[in-house]
Amino acid sequence: MDQTKIGEFLKELRKEKNMTQEQLADKFFVSRRTVSRWETGSNMPDLDVLVELADFYDVDLRDIFNGQRRKPEMNNELKDTLLQAADYTNDIKKRITRRVNYMFVGGILAMSIYIISLYLVPEDAGGAAGFVQGVTLGISFAMLIMGMIITGPFGEKYLSGGYCRKTN
Repeated sequence: MDQTKIGEFLKELRKEKNMTQEQLADKFFVSRRTVSRWETGSNMPDLDVLVELADFYDVDLRDIFNGQRRKPEMNNELKDTLLQAADYTNDIKKRITRRVNYMFVGGILAMSIYIISLYLVPEDAGGAAGFVQGVTLGISFAMLIMGMIITGPFGEKYLSGGYCRKTN
């Protein structure tokens, strides 16, 4: 924290308001000498006075601590970057949600085929009918288990790459 830079910034802000050191001192119930010390950087205002100064000058407290206003271009660039990151994250979430939905639909279809085959195929039928029943039952349980894993607490971490490491 550069007190000299902060002091110069406070002086600049005071001049933007077209105020003298005496007028500012009266406004904040301090002496003109105190204001002079703030502006030369030999002393810093108390924190509560800094907050009041930030409100009075309509600047962010971080701007005072940095001794300069943040550039609006920097804020816009940061905002654009964050929006792009949010869009990317939303796209990934949509793809994952779509995949999970397909899995559940596949599981429901497999379970439906299994249940229908139980009623339509006689119990003593073997061969292809037994094979279809076994496959559809297996698929439905696999989809159910995968859905539970993906939508559970570990699924989000796994799908977001928390457990996946690239190896070179």
